[in-house]
Amino acid sequence: MDFGKLLLKIAGVAKDYIEKQEKEASPAQQSRPTHQEVVQEVEREKTNAEWVVYFREILQDSFSFYSIRENVPVTDLVGFANDEFKLYKTRPTQAYKAEWGQPYSFVLESGGTPKAVVMLGNGHSHDSNVKYLIARMYAKKLGIPYINFYTQMPNERNYVIGRIRKFLE
Repeated sequence: MDFGKLLLKIAGVAKDYIEKQEKEASPAQQSRPTHQEVVQEVEREKTNAEWVVYFREILQDSFSFYSIRENVPVTDLVGFANDEFKLYKTRPTQAYKAEWGQPYSFVLESGGTPKAVVMLGNGHSHDSNVKYLIARMYAKKLGIPYINFYTQMPNERNYVIGRIRKFLE
């Protein structure tokens, strides 16, 4: 092989190597759009008080034929009951008291009779917090729909209205 051809081949390999290194060192420059500016809106999470106001307005507007009570203790609906029921598989006959339950966020009533309870909770509190589980069990014992909403979800107005109506049918 001619010495000149060898030098050209080495130079080509070196050039390819340098171009590859430059590509790997700055991939963000290649993937970034040059003519478009991307703007993302960051949605602020609502506080617990803001969620209560939001749901109160929905209930008052869309369910005006019901009287609405807020932050209702479980004992207001069931009295001071000492019950035994299966809340956990490992403790099938554990005693629970109604006053230990999480107060219902909203109670929809008609003619002085509760027709449904609406619970607001953050995270999966409805599934794991014993206070919510007690409140849910007493609502079930009374035959009242227990409608829970997770406050980390969007809970758009139409969704909330549709879901509550489904339970009240």
